[in-house]
Amino acid sequence: MSTWISRLDDPGPGLRLAVKDCIDVAETVTTAGCAALADEGLVATQDADVVAAMRAAGARVVGKTNLHELCFGTTGENPWFGNPINPLDPSLVPGGSSSGSAVAVATGEADLALGTDTGGSVRIPAACCGVVGLKTTFGRVSTAGVWPLAPSFDTVGLLARDVATISLGMALIEPGFTAASPATVVGRLRLTDALIDPDVDRALDEALARAEVDVVEVVLDGVELAARAFRTIDVQAWASNRRLVEDHPDRVGEAVRRRLLACRDVDEDQLHGARDDQAVWTARVQTALERAPVLVLPTLAGRPVPTGSGYQPNHLVSPFNVSGHPALSLPLRVPGWHLPGSAQLVAGLGREDLLCGTGAALAGVFALS
Repeated sequence: MSTWISRLDDPGPGLRLAVKDCIDVAETVTTAGCAALADEGLVATQDADVVAAMRAAGARVVGKTNLHELCFGTTGENPWFGNPINPLDPSLVPGGSSSGSAVAVATGEADLALGTDTGGSVRIPAACCGVVGLKTTFGRVSTAGVWPLAPSFDTVGLLARDVATISLGMALIEPGFTAASPATVVGRLRLTDALIDPDVDRALDEALARAEVDVVEVVLDGVELAARAFRTIDVQAWASNRRLVEDHPDRVGEAVRRRLLACRDVDEDQLHGARDDQAVWTARVQTALERAPVLVLPTLAGRPVPTGSGYQPNHLVSPFNVSGHPALSLPLRVPGWHLPGSAQLVAGLGREDLLCGTGAALAGVFALS
């Protein structure tokens, strides 16, 4: 049962909601995909805020989904609970860390899934499994009741098979949420020094040429600033998980344990510099959004990597965790590929409504181009 860590019977007529098992569901153990937490067997006394809101609005929880252990990885593979199988190609990773959530919606076992996104962990599995993934604006959705990784980047997001269901999910979290009219101008964002498969770039350019939008070129320098700022995730990840590593070293997977132990080496000077880099990078993204209200770039720089590879690159997604902006991943047909690629839309802070409206307008063109 590699997609699910536990299945639940929550009867009713509402949307079937899968919940990443780093998010509390009352009367269940939150494992965060880690044997150490599973062994402790601490049962959540109440739903996480986001789960409570969605249940109050009519969603029914059908299970807790598997994930990359402690949310700290991009492949979605898990040494304790098995690897969720990529439904598009079992030889490729499902993407992480919200792997089980992406697979659950891709295979039709859930209508909607909750994931978390600290450095791409909703958008990467959405891209790998051919579904839609929304990273929300930092701070918009409560993380109370969510196992922390890096609290200055952690966000709760949604995965579904289409943008309309993502919009329904946002309305479950925030009653009254509706998609806005789509943007009529989008910025084709190119990050300097970001290596991208030419097939992906070409497919996205051709799709935008067919879409009924005006496209402006936007070149954004300084992605290395975002990369440096993102490294502060390491010291936060160590603080969040230090107790588990020190108290139960043999019950934290080897790869994640080694990565967490390496996080101890980040010093205060690096942290101060990273915060400065974050401020500069965020300002540059804001300036880019003044040229076009929605920016478009690939989600992944190439195909999903084979299982066992250890790392799925996240350098096109983590910059928007650093800046805090919302981002939406949509399947993108890439001629010559046997599985879809993925396009990423980025909008201003708090503009999930614009992302949903624009994403709905572009989804068909992206899938057929």
